[in-house]
Formats: sequence, structure tokens, C-alpha cells
Amino acid sequence: MSTSSNGTPHVLDLAGIGIGPANLSLAALLQPCCPNTRARFFDMRSEFSWHPGLMLPDATINVSFLKDLVTLADPTSRYSFLCFLHCQRDIYSFINADFDSVSRREFNEYLRWACEQLDSVQFDTEVNEVDFVDDRFLVRTSAGDYPARNVVLGMGLGRYVPECVIPHLGDRVYHAAEHTLRQHDFSGKRVAVVGGGQTGAELVLSLLGDSDQSPKQVIWISRRANFAPLDDSAFANELYTPEYSDHFGQLPFEVRQSLLTEQKMTSDGINMSLLKRIYQRLYEIRYLEKATDRWRLCPARELIELEQGPEGYVLSMRQRHSDAYELEVADYVICCTGFSRAFPRVLEPLRGRIDLEEDEFVVADDYSLRWDGPDDARIYVQNAARAARGVADPNLSLNAWRAARIINSLHGTTVYDVDGSSSMVDWGPVKPEGYRRQIPGGRKAGARTS
Repeated sequence: MSTSSNGTPHVLDLAGIGIGPANLSLAALLQPCCPNTRARFFDMRSEFSWHPGLMLPDATINVSFLKDLVTLADPTSRYSFLCFLHCQRDIYSFINADFDSVSRREFNEYLRWACEQLDSVQFDTEVNEVDFVDDRFLVRTSAGDYPARNVVLGMGLGRYVPECVIPHLGDRVYHAAEHTLRQHDFSGKRVAVVGGGQTGAELVLSLLGDSDQSPKQVIWISRRANFAPLDDSAFANELYTPEYSDHFGQLPFEVRQSLLTEQKMTSDGINMSLLKRIYQRLYEIRYLEKATDRWRLCPARELIELEQGPEGYVLSMRQRHSDAYELEVADYVICCTGFSRAFPRVLEPLRGRIDLEEDEFVVADDYSLRWDGPDDARIYVQNAARAARGVADPNLSLNAWRAARIINSLHGTTVYDVDGSSSMVDWGPVKPEGYRRQIPGGRKAGARTS
């Protein structure tokens, strides 16, 4: 821990909790432009790794590599993905390979490369809690207490599994985030994959491979009406711009909640090329390998109960469109059921001082929380503002812009010039409460005329 000449710990300008792509982006943008800013980012892990349990061979990221840690805020940064390729001496080969998208493995290597160059990151340090004492935050960690003027949370989300699955979690029932960390021989086994999003699709394709350890049968279960594609169209991607994030943040809470539901498939659908590869693999199995029972695709089913029987795990499913019920039996159950947000454990000492809107954080434009502390003591959040800032919040798309906006707020000046309209879409004004539109001729909209 850094201390002053009299032995007291230096007060950090910013203490970061969690080292994932979001806080790594913040650290990478802070280091070159703000060398006098005392910032320290803590993580309990021994080294950086991005979703190691989901590192399937064919997994890719669903965004452009230009949406890396820094490029959209500072294209000249030495922490960009292109700089990584240049330093690895493989930039020409990358261009020649003409990938449709970057593999998750390579993007993880890029993130690790960036992490190794930053001196503000500190691993093997668990943050136990954050309190506010006198006029500053006190970040209590396994390596000691760190006083800080501001804190930023970048801890990510917690794994979600259906309630009926929880009692059975173990070697043969688990969340997909643990998949590649486990050693399993699935040969001759029945494997149920629960979840119809990108992760479920990646796992199904992997399981349907032709290795000696491939399952006897793969059962793919999804609540959705079909295995639906990601909406990656140009106008869908306008939802992943700073302009739309600001527009969304001004809307009433109930409108924001409705829009999140409408826009779900712009983030939670399945990559079109992956859907095509799965279908092609099913074709090969059925018509070339002459196997007709290696899979069962079950959309529009909701898993309502899981029990352990003499022949394996019994999955009770409800058909969502007819209310019919059916059973499947599997030897393994893998939940590709995503992640959920809960109130961060480390903020428990401050829970009563932080404003919530129906259990969601109230987040300002600079990504600071509304709380009853001093205005110059801010709690910034990353990946915890989906309800306030839209579907892009947990996505990589706005990482650099959000980090730059936090840096500007932290310093009270424009360190990074990242604001200003560049959207193709005019999202329109947000109607304030009690507003009545004035139309030409002096008459107000809705007024009676003779």
C-alpha cells in the first residue's frame, strides 16, 4: 500500500472494485492522460481472465474489434486491439484471415496483454466492503484498508439458474460459466442444455461435434418460441450509441422497462452464422452420419422442475403455447441461463444511503449513483445501469465512451472529447411531466376548437 512520509496511507482519487473489461477500459484510458491521478483497481483473482468457463473453441464476440478498451474514446491509444495485433506481429495475418468476428480466446489474450501493461491493477486482493468514514470512502480489502475520494464498481453480474435447479448444483448440474473449467467425458451420455441464447447455441454446437467424447444425445431447451437470431442490423446498433444511451436515460422508468423488453434480441439473440453452423451440423448428423436421435430441440418450453431419478435427472417442462407438460431425462444439465444483478455485497454498509428505483440504481449521466453523501464523493458503476442506461450497458459497445465520461466527471473537465451527436437517428425530445405541445397558430395540442 502506498503511504506518505509520515506512514499514513495515501488517499486514492479512485478505487476500482473488480477488474473486467469495464474497469480495465477505465484504467487504460486513465493511465496515459492522468498520470497524477491516484487510482487502484482491485480483484480477488490471481490474474486476469475473461469468462474462462465459457472459452469454447468456436466462441466469438458479437461486436466489432474497434469496440475494444479504448479506440472509440482515443483511437491513438497504445492499448487498442490493433496495437495488440501489431505488438504480437500478426496484424497482416489477421487482416488476411478476414474473420467475420474475433474469437473470444483472442480477445481474452488482448485483454490480458493490456492488463499486463497497467500498473494500477492489483490482483490477489479481495474487497470485503466499502464504507464512508468522515469525508472519504474506506475500501476494506484483504490487503488492508484504502481511503479513497471516489469508488467505481466493475464487478459484473452474478450467475443465474432457475430456482428448481439450485438444490441439484454439483458435478453434473452446473452453470455454463463453469463449463470449460470442468473435465467431462460425455460419451454415451444425455446432456440437457437449458437456455436459447448465444451461450446455449455455442455449447450445443460444441457438444454436437464428432469427437469420441460427444454425448449420445443433446437436448436443447429454450423458453423462447424459436432459436432466434441476434438483431445486428444497422439501426439496431444505433441503440448501442452514446446518443441513444443519453436519450434512454431521460425516459420514465416504466417506459425504460418496456423498451428493454422490446430491444432484448439486439443483445440476447444468437449470431446468424452460428445458427447456420448448427443447422448444417444437424444436417450432417441426420443425412450423412445416419443418426436420428442425437439431438432434440425444444423451444417454447419452460423448465419448471428438476428431480434426480434412478436413470438420471428428470426435467419437467411446460409447453408455453399450449400449457402441455412433458418430461425429459438427462445425465447432465447445463444452465445457459445468463446472469442477474443483485445489490453489490461490498456496498452493504452504504445500502441505506443509496437511492433505488424499484430495486434499481438511480444513475446520473456520469454513471455515478444518487446517494446522500457529499457531491464530490462519487460512487460510479459499470455494468450495473441497464435499467437506467439501456441494453448497451452490459455490452462491450460503450465501454470506452462510458469510461471516458467517468474520467471527465472525476476531473471536472473534458479530458476526453466523447460527446456530440453522430447518430443517424433523431430520437426526439423527452416530454417533461405536465407538458402540452404548442403547435403553429398558438393552439395547444389537445385543446378544443370550435
